[in-house]
Amino acid sequence: MATEEPAFKLVSEEGAFSVREYPALVAAEVTVPGDHDAAASAGFRLLAGYIFGGNSPRQRIAMTAPVVQEPAADGEKIAMTTPVTQSGGPGSWTVRFMMPSGYTLETLPKPNDPRVKLLVLPPSRVAVVRFSGLAGADEVARQTGMLGDFMARKKMRASGPASLARYNPPWTLWFMRRNEVMIPIE
Repeated sequence: MATEEPAFKLVSEEGAFSVREYPALVAAEVTVPGDHDAAASAGFRLLAGYIFGGNSPRQRIAMTAPVVQEPAADGEKIAMTTPVTQSGGPGSWTVRFMMPSGYTLETLPKPNDPRVKLLVLPPSRVAVVRFSGLAGADEVARQTGMLGDFMARKKMRASGPASLARYNPPWTLWFMRRNEVMIPIE
């Protein structure tokens, strides 16, 4: 059974780099403290609880991909060449699941856990770098730097922090994993 992914318009593509336009998307998100990996795990568990019936009326919601992680709004932001450092000490991270396309805010079940927030993400244009393997903090920082360099060459300006998108379940072999770093652009 295929996992639904958000639809997007491909604006341009150059090797592992691309520019995409996403429509408004409905999402569930949590903000959790901790380092990059601990926050990813804690956030995933909270959101999985919501979609697997931790809601009123205990309705199951299909899992979608990717799972997105980014520094919380109060997280550290750095100059354009490296929009965000996802390594370093503990901070706060926002972890997000996109909801299946058939849902609206009005039709989604209410989360039982008050930490789970439902929201509509506005349409966005993003620069993306795709990579495989493990998405630890050091590799995410390296890929973010490469994406920043690509954006500088193309004269793109970031309009927000970088986010990490993971597309595979945790049991996927490391070399078969699909990951992306995404940076919203003006």
